[in-house]
Amino acid sequence: MDHQIRISKSHFHIYILQSEVDGTFYVGYTADVEKRLKQHNAGRSTYTNKHRPYRLIYTETFIAKMDAKNRERYIKKYGNIRGFLKSRVPPRIHNSGD
Repeated sequence: MDHQIRISKSHFHIYILQSEVDGTFYVGYTADVEKRLKQHNAGRSTYTNKHRPYRLIYTETFIAKMDAKNRERYIKKYGNIRGFLKSRVPPRIHNSGD
């Protein structure tokens, strides 16, 4: 079942995408998640271009841009996105691509 995710455009968000081709993850932050996902899937990002299409699997919302940026850095520094997601996302998502 496809679920529509409504995300406020008046806040900042970190997002995690998962490639539908090879299961790789991408972490970023933006004020407009829907627009950013479309950009990634249109090939407008050098890294994500070779792994597209992507699907949105996780978001967190922040009032301040700096908070979103710091959270993105933390997740990237964590280094194990699959491990980070284990307690936050249903197993059928983070295990796909194995």
